[in-house]
Amino acid sequence: MQISGFSFVRNGLRYGYPVVESLRSLLPLCDELVVAVGNSDDGTREAIAAIGSPKLRILDTVWDDSVQPRWRVLAQQTQIALDACRGDWCIYLQADEVLHEQDYETILQSIRQADRQRHVEALVLWYHHFYGSYDYIGVGRQWYRREVRILRNTGQVISWGDAQGFRKRLPNGRTALLRARQISAYVYHYGWVRPPEVMLQKLRDFHRLWHDEEWIAQHLPPGELFDYRSAYAVRRFEGTHPSVMHERIAQAQSWAAAFDPTRLPRAPLRIRLSDWLERLTGWRIGEYRNFRLVR
Repeated sequence: MQISGFSFVRNGLRYGYPVVESLRSLLPLCDELVVAVGNSDDGTREAIAAIGSPKLRILDTVWDDSVQPRWRVLAQQTQIALDACRGDWCIYLQADEVLHEQDYETILQSIRQADRQRHVEALVLWYHHFYGSYDYIGVGRQWYRREVRILRNTGQVISWGDAQGFRKRLPNGRTALLRARQISAYVYHYGWVRPPEVMLQKLRDFHRLWHDEEWIAQHLPPGELFDYRSAYAVRRFEGTHPSVMHERIAQAQSWAAAFDPTRLPRAPLRIRLSDWLERLTGWRIGEYRNFRLVR
């Protein structure tokens, strides 16, 4: 059984993505690592190539900025990388997602078990969403709890929506949810923990995939710093970070220490009620699942 890792990125250094750390966290699990690197001008490709692993395979791509809706380019780039994978199973990470070495054995054992059970098409991982600081993670229904990040490479899997998840292409042209098993491993998501000025620039450029310039100017005006008040609730992270992140975290203390979780706004009543029920029962009302859980 062969395992491929895959990802995509464009101008990752400019926007503060831990893309090198993300890829390094994948390498020990994979026989090959495929990365679609879009037309970047910030040294991203050079930084990835400098990883220097013989497992690494870079696909040079050009993003089609005219595609409509514009966010579809994210799925296109994911698909380019997935289609180039040669493994029987594929592990997917976005450029701000990292795996912890403490979960490696769980991941590998889960893949080996699923490989013997043909009805299992994918594996679902839990998420830690870091927000404002490497010391806090977002909690509650504002954050998605889990997603497919490992899949059987059947040639029928397609990147879905804005590349957050995957579906299966059927012979009749329709799509179906992947039959997926939940495993006890986590994705460490660092998309909301960057210097405030980098966070604002990233959001301004990223939201151009969904909104026009009038919306950008109203909601993310230039010349300001991102104030980290878009979350409703966080809790202190009591675990450890992946080892590949230690150096980056050590360099970030000057700005990360400024995050004040007491300044976060109060959640709307419906969200507070939903979060209360989830804490009580473990059930999240109306949770979006882009997969079908199986045993």
